[in-house]
Parts: sequence; structure tokens; C-alpha cells
Amino acid sequence: MQQKPYTKKYTNADYYTDGVFNQDVAKKAFLDMFEHYGIPFTPFLEENFWVNDFGLGDFEHTGMGGVFWINNPDHLYFGHEIYLLPGQMIAEHYHVPSEYAAKHESWQVRNGWVYNFGIGEPTPNAPALPESQKDYITAQNFHIMKVGDISSLQVLESRHFLMAGDEGAVVTEYGTFHDNAGLRFTNPKASL
Repeated sequence: MQQKPYTKKYTNADYYTDGVFNQDVAKKAFLDMFEHYGIPFTPFLEENFWVNDFGLGDFEHTGMGGVFWINNPDHLYFGHEIYLLPGQMIAEHYHVPSEYAAKHESWQVRNGWVYNFGIGEPTPNAPALPESQKDYITAQNFHIMKVGDISSLQVLESRHFLMAGDEGAVVTEYGTFHDNAGLRFTNPKASL
């Protein structure tokens, strides 16, 4: 029997109180999605799970949840779970060399589906992108990734982002060591 899609929708009115991001409400939204998809909220996840609105005040449309399963600077590897609520995108970004080489990454969809945006010719019939980000999106080429699909960053240091479809998404990321010093956002207002 096929599972029903996750469709619960929160709005910015839920996530912000007097303009301040309420992380507890954001975490509750993800816990609702976890329950729907049967994702156990393990002690490790409870201790290490985080949410981020990139300092943009638009978590409904631009934000994410996540957990770093491993981020090892000695052996230069990284395992991460990306959580996106329905229609939510990660702010467009790229990775440059720092003390470490520029990060390379691949993604595997576990639940829901995503638009995977990267470099290349613009893809026709693009989804509606958040108004708050339209002036800061340069990656116009995308493909849809569904459960089980795997895709990789096309070119090191290229701009990219994921945006969940209407069911939200859980995406496993495999990559080289993640160094925040090498992370850059296209939107100058975005931050961690």
C-alpha cells in the first residue's frame, strides 16, 4: 500500500513571534513530518538535530532542518540528513576552498521529493520560487529527484540548492568534510 503524501503546512505566522524565529515551533513541524514518514527521533537525533532560517525571516519558504551524522576533518568525510518541509528551499549556496578543499557532495532522496537546482541552461517550467529569494537565485537548471534517486554536485564550487516538493523531503547527503569557513551564500543577507 502506497503511503499518503505529507501535506501539513505551517506558515511564517507560526514560526515567528514579534519577528523572532521560534526554533521550537520549527522543530515541532519537522517532528510532525518525521512521525508521518516513520522516522524515529533517536537520542542522537534529539541531541544533534538543528533548524535554520538562514537569518532571512522566511522559514516557511527558505530554511531547513538537519543533523550531521558524521563530519570528520581527519579523514575528510561527511554524512548529513537534510529535512525540508513542503515547498521549503535551502538558500542558494556554494563551497570554496578554505583550510580544506572545496566540499563535494551527493544527495539521495529518502522520503518525499525535491527539485535539485544547479548550473546549466535554464530548465523550462520551473517551480514557483520564494519571493524572498528571487533576486538571489542564479542556478536555473533543475531536475526532480524522487525516493531512491541519487545525484551529485556537477562542478566543484558551483552554486546549488534543493527545494522540497509539496510532500516535504528527507535527503541523505554524502560529502567531503563540511567546513563552514568555505560556505558562501548568493544572498548577502543569508547566514548560519
